[in-house]
Amino acid sequence: MEALRQDDPRRFGRFTALARFDEGASAVRYVARDIASGETALITAARPELAAVPVFSRRFQAEARTAERLAGGWVTPPLDTGGPAETPAGEAEPLWTAAGYVPALPLAEAIGIAGPLPERALRILGAGIAEILSRVHAAGSVLQGLAPGTVLLAADGPRLTAFGPLGAAASAEARPGGQLSVRLGYLTPEQIEGKEVSAASDLFVLGLLLAYAATGTTPFTDGPAEEATRRIAEDEPELDAVPEELRELIANCLAKDPDQRPTAGTVAAELALEGAAGLARGGWLPEPLAAAVADQEARVLALEVPEEGAADAEAGATDAAGQADAPAAPEDARPEDPRSLREPEGARTPPEPEDARPVDAPPVDAPALQKPADAPAPSGNADTGNGDIGEDRGTTRFLNTGPRPPQNDRPTTQLALPHELTAPRAPDALPAPHPAQPAAPLALPAAAPVTPQPHSHTHGGPAPYPAAALPAGPAGPGGPGQGPMVSLPLPPAPAPAPDPAASRRTLLTIAAAAVGGLIVGGGSVAALGSGDTARATDDKPAPKPRRTLPGQAPEPRWIYAHPASESSPLTTALWQDKLLVVTSESQASAVDLRTGKRLWQRADGAKGQVALAAGADLVFVASPTEFLWLSPKDGKVVHRVRYTEAFDDLPGLTVGRLAGSSGPVIWFTGSHTVTVKAPKPKKGKKKGKDKEVVEAYFFAYDIVQRKELWRTPVPAGRAPGTPAYRVVAERSADILVRQDAVSLTAAEVKKAKGKGSVRSFDQKTGKLLWTRQYGAASLEAATSGDEDGTLYAAVGQDLQAFEADTAKPLWRVEGSDGSWFGTPLIAGPLIHTTERSRLVGAVERESGRLVWRRSTEVPGTGPAPSLTLSGSEKTLIAADAIQVTAFSAADGERLWKFQDIGSADPKGETVSASYRTLAFGETVVVQRDRSFYAFPVA
Repeated sequence: MEALRQDDPRRFGRFTALARFDEGASAVRYVARDIASGETALITAARPELAAVPVFSRRFQAEARTAERLAGGWVTPPLDTGGPAETPAGEAEPLWTAAGYVPALPLAEAIGIAGPLPERALRILGAGIAEILSRVHAAGSVLQGLAPGTVLLAADGPRLTAFGPLGAAASAEARPGGQLSVRLGYLTPEQIEGKEVSAASDLFVLGLLLAYAATGTTPFTDGPAEEATRRIAEDEPELDAVPEELRELIANCLAKDPDQRPTAGTVAAELALEGAAGLARGGWLPEPLAAAVADQEARVLALEVPEEGAADAEAGATDAAGQADAPAAPEDARPEDPRSLREPEGARTPPEPEDARPVDAPPVDAPALQKPADAPAPSGNADTGNGDIGEDRGTTRFLNTGPRPPQNDRPTTQLALPHELTAPRAPDALPAPHPAQPAAPLALPAAAPVTPQPHSHTHGGPAPYPAAALPAGPAGPGGPGQGPMVSLPLPPAPAPAPDPAASRRTLLTIAAAAVGGLIVGGGSVAALGSGDTARATDDKPAPKPRRTLPGQAPEPRWIYAHPASESSPLTTALWQDKLLVVTSESQASAVDLRTGKRLWQRADGAKGQVALAAGADLVFVASPTEFLWLSPKDGKVVHRVRYTEAFDDLPGLTVGRLAGSSGPVIWFTGSHTVTVKAPKPKKGKKKGKDKEVVEAYFFAYDIVQRKELWRTPVPAGRAPGTPAYRVVAERSADILVRQDAVSLTAAEVKKAKGKGSVRSFDQKTGKLLWTRQYGAASLEAATSGDEDGTLYAAVGQDLQAFEADTAKPLWRVEGSDGSWFGTPLIAGPLIHTTERSRLVGAVERESGRLVWRRSTEVPGTGPAPSLTLSGSEKTLIAADAIQVTAFSAADGERLWKFQDIGSADPKGETVSASYRTLAFGETVVVQRDRSFYAFPVA
């Protein structure tokens, strides 16, 4: 931090600036405070000369909206934006955003204080950033916001502060003709070849970032600057100083071929399977960095709001003092921000390697190493005044406006911004650079000194990779030949017609802004790097930021979007805690539970039922016409049993929904139609008509031995005739079964007189043992049972326990007025309850004593939430049509809430599907329609 300068703004809406936090190429960050509430914020304010460029203004606001949509976890939620700050006449209105202040150090500063990070800290850093990238890439977008200056290290984990090329720019300047030149600090091999960026490009930059954090330098810095392009495109990275356990993963991220790089979900899982937050519990920063973060927090808390007038005078005085005391910088040194935390002499930042300085980008048609002086003149067809994005094809593409969308098997947010190819400008067309204004160290209240960790060599600040590896222009590294430039002409172009490919197939599944503890997923993520239409990214007013309350969902380990080109999922199931098997109208497919990446799809499994494990090495799926055993590796059919062959004595058999399973045994119902011939007529009478009669059966089948165990005749159900059974309890001698009310015939409904019944079938033979009703439990009453012979059923608005064999009442739990209980979940000594009034609770199985009861806080009423327990049975997940809520199973503490609002396309179909949850180990997979999130849980 440093003191405010004389020309720094003092007010940002309701916030008063207290000090400079740091500055980047396009913006300055300030620590500020709301005097009324005492709330401290980190303000990101665009540089005035850039804010005056309309294209920059729109992009700045778009990246601010992206930050809001990604809010939560490792992205600090915004507090406010824009600003009606008082602005002198004739000046542009300030552009700024405010986020909650979190004590943290920029990665570059942290490396300067304590040297390279240890392995555990590297894992947490990489996993946290990869978790954010996983959310971004799930929407088919690219972030392009990683750099040592955009990542902060806080006490509980990393924070990302840039959400597009502007935030991560190495330099940005307004040019004549209303253009904006943005130079990015990092390039990837595919960008050097003139190809568009993709999700894999973010992974390459993540690899660079981790290598820098692990070594204090970059893996491609040796050698002359003019060969930097070749080194990035061809040479293997120098990773000898990287911890051995992480070397292979970082090397994979730095693969030259984008297809060979891992996904963000894979990186997150390999670095911290329990999630970055889980691995960071108990602290993660080396002692010098933890002390520096604490020191910064103490200094910020002690900052006082300067009085008007006095603040300006003091700032000017300290600026002058800073200029007088500042040592002369070497010509090739880059200006660095003074910090209030002074480094010892042994830790001073050394000059950057020659090839670490951003230099010129080649024009499109130039040879790979052509000098700027040989660049062709700008095309006469180039339009410099229509707001289109001109770009050098050898540079980073701004907001992913390349000629083709990123290749991805998931639906992508495809945005159409016209682009043109702009050659480098002549040196005389550039404005004179503004000299850097040194600042005096900030006079803050005294705090405990921070002793840097001793280390054998010094570590400089970030050494960004050359934006392109051409020799510097005539003016040197700071001259007109700097880096990859993105020219943004004025005025803005009218919005192009929407890409028809970006209609409803665009499924936006980004966990976003927290509202009242509610993490909302979805909303447009166009500003993440997929070229939104001008209307979508530029012209829409930024929504008011929303405050974050406790209870936000953790960062998902991965997000999977089921392709919009395929039909929506019908069933989902976990196989051996390794695969997520999804069936739809068109096929069955499998997703790797470790990475969230789809592994295979098989058309034979179309319209299949919930997949099951057939032993340790096969996936079992029941389709409408056959049983299938699929290979978990590639989905190939290993065994196939057609119903016409397995049940050849039941021609035309229709297999109903699976009633339940236990180990290798499945239970299901089936029916077929037989013709009953009319009896022989009496003499002189006409022969009657033959009748078509439905015969139904209840089956037990072993899916490992692939053979029928037994079948028993049961009453046919409502047309077409197959009854829908559900196993509610399995005991050693029998299974207890309920029939869904919707499959009962009219005669059965009349006979039941409004009361539901339970049937007992012998486990070995399938013989029907008995049928009983329980109190006043209705036909639709939610029912469940345990292995001890107790049945739990909703009776009116209460939950009641019965002896299964005698129907004797045992205890009753009163429900809320006007509500009723859903299906309870049995877990050890407890029964977890769920009600239509959105109450979730726990009662003792033995006595019915209420242990706890909490609301999901979803307004209104609806079907009772469905319940799922985590693998450890420590976390209870309640899911309904509105949201997913996580509770502590022991005491009912609300842990977090999650919503995915689906597509923001106004012409798209509204997603109204209920949430489904599946748990394995320390993960719960949350599904809503095509969107799948893997959240870490206890």
